[in-house]
Amino acid sequence: MSDKTSSSPLDKEQMQGLRGIREFLKVRTSYDVLPLSFRLVVLDNDLLIKKSLNILIQNGIVSAPLWDSRNSTFAGLLTSTDYINVIQYYCQFPEDLDQVDKFRLSSLREIERAIGVLPLETVSVHPMRPLYEACRRMLKTRARRIPLVDIDDETGRETVVSVITQYRILKFIAVNNEQHTMLLKKPVRELGLGTYRNLAVATMNNSVLDVIHLMVKHNISAVPIVDRDGKLLNVFEAVDVIPCIKGGAYDELSATVGDALSRRADDFAGIYTCGEDDRLDSIFDTVRKSRVHRLVVVDDDSRLKGIISLSDILKYVLLYGEEEDAIRGN
Repeated sequence: MSDKTSSSPLDKEQMQGLRGIREFLKVRTSYDVLPLSFRLVVLDNDLLIKKSLNILIQNGIVSAPLWDSRNSTFAGLLTSTDYINVIQYYCQFPEDLDQVDKFRLSSLREIERAIGVLPLETVSVHPMRPLYEACRRMLKTRARRIPLVDIDDETGRETVVSVITQYRILKFIAVNNEQHTMLLKKPVRELGLGTYRNLAVATMNNSVLDVIHLMVKHNISAVPIVDRDGKLLNVFEAVDVIPCIKGGAYDELSATVGDALSRRADDFAGIYTCGEDDRLDSIFDTVRKSRVHRLVVVDDDSRLKGIISLSDILKYVLLYGEEEDAIRGN
């Protein structure tokens, strides 16, 4: 950031807000993010992948920590990406459908190797470490959620305490640090926040499999659904894949996006949009009030312009102007 831009009062206020949030994250722990009461579903690595689907759906969750009961250790995190990998395997080896039905959660790494994708790093953080550390680790590994794993001082055994998501972290900031988020008054367009070029899109008549292939090709977790005029109708998310293959129904992936989206749970949070002139403080306000997983940027006619992920927001909040701050601190 040049001296010219840093002399602007708006820039100074923006940096003041960012520094305040970073200091807040350094004095709060990951444990602080957890609600007073919460439920944690941990799945054994020996469980059939097919059965894990039903457990997630029955419990209304989209991911779960994995546990290696033989070694009594945390074994990673099950997410919608794993199911998309299974679908890719099914597409590449359709003659192995019987084998797919017998895959256990411990087979997920073998599936990754078979389809040639890099495994996600098995990353966790101690619940009492600074929240800032968890955020940095998430950005480094591109994880959208991170398990909190404690270690017993006497036995050395691991215990999975909970899982925190980017949404939970940003909501925690929005609820508890409003004095600094309200200083973030620059519009998203000026911040360059989000993706605006080469956006992958689909229509209601595309098949679920078409959209999954788009997600894999572009390494994304959501595809905007538009009409013939480019107006936003909905967003198909990676988690929408889970109900589609319940019970191992891989043949239902030929169903249309419209059919799949009609199966969403009644408590689906909805699609959140913003304009390029919306300010970051108002986005934090939306996060504070609603269960937001991404914002779709649209113009006044609801035409798709871009997508802002929670990763984009977290990355900006943690890293923007950091080099200048480091130089100033020396």
